Amino acid sequence: MTEVVLDASVVLAAILEEPGHESVLELRDAALISAVNVAEAQSRLFDRGFDRASIDASFGLLNMTVVDFDAELAATSADLRASTRAHGLSLGDRACLALAVQRDAVALTTDRAWAKLDADFDIKVVR
Repeated sequence: MTEVVLDASVVLAAILEEPGHESVLELRDAALISAVNVAEAQSRLFDRGFDRASIDASFGLLNMTVVDFDAELAATSADLRASTRAHGLSLGDRACLALAVQRDAVALTTDRAWAKLDADFDIKVVR
């Protein structure tokens, strides 16, 4: 089975039970996520009024493998800047893509702008 790397937007969709969240829940126990995307998703949950215990419980249910954002991923993320800038991708977005590139995995997002990327890596947009 091909590995799947989750963007923060997908994690938020799952936790907030937004449309399409069922497909994300099917991936639990097998998905990877960058530590940068964990920070992004948790920050947004705090903005929505979640407390630390609720956030930890929600992340625990998803049971994702968190991958440290190391120097190699940082360099790959920086390399992606030129090809993603016109589409408005953030550092968090590029952290997800960099991990997908490194692991030869599918990047999963809810951000439709990613579908416009001209890239040699797999992206799946959850709607």
